[in-house]
Amino acid sequence: MSYKANIPVRFRDLDKLGHVNNAVYATYLGEASSQYYDAVVGGTSAHQETPLVHLEIDYRCPIEGTDEVEVRVSVTDLGNTSITMEYEIYTEATLAATGRTVQVLFDSESESTVSVPDRWHESITRFEDADLK
Repeated sequence: MSYKANIPVRFRDLDKLGHVNNAVYATYLGEASSQYYDAVVGGTSAHQETPLVHLEIDYRCPIEGTDEVEVRVSVTDLGNTSITMEYEIYTEATLAATGRTVQVLFDSESESTVSVPDRWHESITRFEDADLK
């Protein structure tokens, strides 16, 4: 995985047992992908969005309220209008969950999907290729 996002565990993330609620894991993936876009492509424009069209999460162990969370994210498929990301959620050295999302580029002004901009392709490819070296 390429990009590493540190995500704080908030009190509102926890269930009665002090574990992060399973639905919150998806929020952590969303926060990590947003940080990835900011760091790698400079964010999204005001009218260009990346709505989620597919989400899968495999849970391996609970995250506690006192844990430090690191989400590792990498783009594994860069299509014409879609971006596939894979994630690993860690608490210290323990893998707590893995995930995969597919997002499409959407223009809110035209209300339609649009092609991934060339500069995104270049930035993401350069970033992901640098991780392999």
